[in-house]
Amino acid sequence: MVNCDFGIMPISTALLALNSGRIRPLGPEGLPSGIDKRPLDGPVQVTRTGLAGDEQADRLHHGGPDKALHHYPAEHYAHWRRECPDRAALFVPGAFGENLCTYGLTEDTVCLGDVWQLGVVILQVSQGRQPCRRLNLRFDLPDMVERVQRSGRGGWYYRVLEPGLAGPGDHLRLRQRPHPEWSVRRLTATLVAAVPDRTDLAALVRLSALSDNWRERAARRLIEAARA
Repeated sequence: MVNCDFGIMPISTALLALNSGRIRPLGPEGLPSGIDKRPLDGPVQVTRTGLAGDEQADRLHHGGPDKALHHYPAEHYAHWRRECPDRAALFVPGAFGENLCTYGLTEDTVCLGDVWQLGVVILQVSQGRQPCRRLNLRFDLPDMVERVQRSGRGGWYYRVLEPGLAGPGDHLRLRQRPHPEWSVRRLTATLVAAVPDRTDLAALVRLSALSDNWRERAARRLIEAARA
């Protein structure tokens, strides 16, 4: 278990990039997708459902109040360039469809329920990212989803507690940490484990900071585990 301790992480870091994108055709099938995000060069309004002007094609699995903004650690790009050298040019901020990109924060040092201030905007970590097949198409790699899930390098989502303007170069500052025992890595690993820990699943069901979708998923897995 990795505790998100104030002593092992920075409590403030500047945005490397704030990214937004429109729906575009993706892959040989021309699947509509908003995964291709591009860095913004100025401030933008952050609403309860994300960045003004940012688009998601599949609103069932992307976007909404509990997944308003996606954050991806810039540290991971070096890993993907080494693992997928033929795709190295693609691994730049925005490539994973993330809105926020920083150095200094990872799935090991960010926790469920963390409250962060970005300029005047207040955000709360709501869940990890469950990768979908659009990543396979984005990088033209048939197993990219499996690679991301296996590595734990998926990033995380925020809900927006207080909307406002944010821009590139703004700092993220940690304001509250209610669940230091639930790093994003532990949270995601618990939900995708082949043999889930029933005690951990029961704990997740009770956490109001967790997105409704992932709480329901934890409840289903708990029932399945009890029947096994």
